[in-house]
Amino acid sequence: MGRITAFRGSDLRCKGWRQEALLRMLENVLENGENQKELVVYAALGKAARNWDAYHAIVDALRNIEEDETLVIQSGKPIGILKTHAFAPLVIMANCNVVGKWATSENFYDLQEKGLIMWGGLTAAAWQYIGSQGVIQGTYEIFAAIAERHFNGSLVGKFILTAGLGGMGGAQPLAGVMVGATILVVEIDEARVDKRIEDGYLQKKTHDLDEALAWIEGAASKGESVSVGLVGNAADVYTELVRREITPDIVTDQTSAHDLLYGYIPAGYSLEGVKRLRETDPVKLEQDARASIALEVAAMLTLKNRGSIVFDNGNNIRTQAYEYGVKDAFEIDIFTEAYLRPLFSRAIGPFRWVALTGEASDIQTIDNYILEHFKENKIATNWISLANKYVPFQGLPARIGWFGHGERTELALAVNKMVRDGVLSGPIAFSRDHLDAGAMTHPNIMTERMKDGSDAISDWPLLNAMLSCSSMADLTAIHSGGGGYSGYMTSAGITLVADGTAETDIRLKHALDNDTSLGVLRYADAGYEESLDEIDKKGIRRIDL
Repeated sequence: MGRITAFRGSDLRCKGWRQEALLRMLENVLENGENQKELVVYAALGKAARNWDAYHAIVDALRNIEEDETLVIQSGKPIGILKTHAFAPLVIMANCNVVGKWATSENFYDLQEKGLIMWGGLTAAAWQYIGSQGVIQGTYEIFAAIAERHFNGSLVGKFILTAGLGGMGGAQPLAGVMVGATILVVEIDEARVDKRIEDGYLQKKTHDLDEALAWIEGAASKGESVSVGLVGNAADVYTELVRREITPDIVTDQTSAHDLLYGYIPAGYSLEGVKRLRETDPVKLEQDARASIALEVAAMLTLKNRGSIVFDNGNNIRTQAYEYGVKDAFEIDIFTEAYLRPLFSRAIGPFRWVALTGEASDIQTIDNYILEHFKENKIATNWISLANKYVPFQGLPARIGWFGHGERTELALAVNKMVRDGVLSGPIAFSRDHLDAGAMTHPNIMTERMKDGSDAISDWPLLNAMLSCSSMADLTAIHSGGGGYSGYMTSAGITLVADGTAETDIRLKHALDNDTSLGVLRYADAGYEESLDEIDKKGIRRIDL
């Protein structure tokens, strides 16, 4: 079998555009994936389907399912096609959900080895990943917020240190350049460095720290931006910078530190060495990985004490270090609470759309519409202007924009009309990141230090998924931890297909309004003033006890 790429054009292989859209979204995440042979989309283990037999069965089901049927998928494996109705989801899925007491890394690996479960990441198993663009935009917004809060609105001449160039981390160098900074990204896998250069996300590569620092210092002194990929181990490099008393302006990490067996590479190990030890002594590998993470986090804490702005980018690195004995690991801020919570409190978050025919001009048409009709949304319009300049498409052309309650519905209905009127070449799929206002519980990422102490309550993403089903979404997913995340997270995902029909107007209106309404209500329930203000302005019906 050759390499999988998303089908393009207007011809259908399925019984309708809704089914065809979901099939193309599945193909698209694999086209953009970091290890297609193993069905891995990103983060070492985040898969699109449990195994190849399951993948082919899913494809066959999507080709043959009727409009009034629903495909049920359990951890990447299709279970059955059930008779529902024409406004029911075409696909519902649950990935890696394990009962609380049993939600441990050890149980996950055991269940995975037995072929009973897989980790779906967030948008991987839900077929919603659009390549690095989604992560670039989020990373850009974090850097922009740091610039506003700590550096008088500008990162020109500032030095960002980070690590990881995988499916998620690969977004970092381009985001750094887009905010005008110099950025050094440490990555142990040279193939990943080469891929990011090939994709246009990274500018320079070296194996030598001195050369990397010379490039960084040279660009910073001229007020120029540059991105440098250093082939090396993050724990070694961060520790060496501490020893040399070099203090970057901003420090973070986006290695696969959430997974000690398949993701993070300990200091002193080669990729092949890790592979051998994974087979011969996985317990030692986990111990050595956690020890290496502890060294890296200790270096990050030292840099923080010396004046760096240090934040956790959501990869569980603080938790791993804490469990090894770095008891002050959580003095490092999590990016969501530190920089994005005011936006999430208004349900402003990462909304996405994909041109299903593969026509890049469709995305440009939607971009132009947003620039004309959403001028008040400075986050979205600023990003779209920058993305047109800096961000190449990966797989099916797609775009992301941070839109809130009402805005998502307004845009989606306008796009559906464009499809209906022939302004666009074909249907558009809408989705969002699972890291959204009402869609995720993760006490060390999304919901850390909630005002009312509701950090660990996972009712909200479960309610979100049920609500999206009752609101006629085309696909609904519920995900939980797995790997190093074990039981730390529950999230929900949603996909809607704008095929131009009047029936789809109904789907889009109900599903998107209710999705963001729940997000506002979640934060209002926790006592956030921004959410209460949003409720008053938008007329969301809240029951106040």
